[in-house]
Amino acid sequence: MKINLHIERLVLEGLPLERAHGPQVQHAVQQELSRLLGANGVAPGLTGAMPYARGTEVSYSRESTPRQLGTQIAQSVHGGLS
Repeated sequence: MKINLHIERLVLEGLPLERAHGPQVQHAVQQELSRLLGANGVAPGLTGAMPYARGTEVSYSRESTPRQLGTQIAQSVHGGLS
């Protein structure tokens, strides 16, 4: 199975992140979501382009790194696709 993943826009509102953290979060999201999709795939019937994906709840603390946040976001989105 071949999966193409393209995230056009990732909106992170209300989080205490600096603008410089955006690329780190984006990279972690892409890396973890690619890993999860490669290992677990998607739910049957999910094919084609999706205009948006709603995820499950994400826990974030001030001690969380941008990479940890990105990983949690990817897991949340994957959970929403399952």
